[in-house]
Amino acid sequence: MTHDVEFLWFQDCPNHEAARALLHDVIDDVAPRTTVSDIDASDPEVSRSRRFPGSPTIRVDGKDVDPAFIDPGDYTPRCRLFRSDSGIVRLPERRWIEDALR
Repeated sequence: MTHDVEFLWFQDCPNHEAARALLHDVIDDVAPRTTVSDIDASDPEVSRSRRFPGSPTIRVDGKDVDPAFIDPGDYTPRCRLFRSDSGIVRLPERRWIEDALR
């Protein structure tokens, strides 16, 4: 099965490179032939048109990998934090990406 995967990021976010590496690691393990649309959402117009909630954002088949995601309605380019079992973190959990690709 192939998936439509988007990786959206903000240029000034220090977390996007680690998130990109995590995403590609998971893809290599779970869905090796999957391609990723890499989208720089630093421009406010791109951010608005893509409904960008913050950097990093990973969507699989149009759905955010964070199972608790609620669209904030504010698409200002900025960094993003995630609520996980370990508390507030700067990257989505690996298992979220794995689950989205399975």
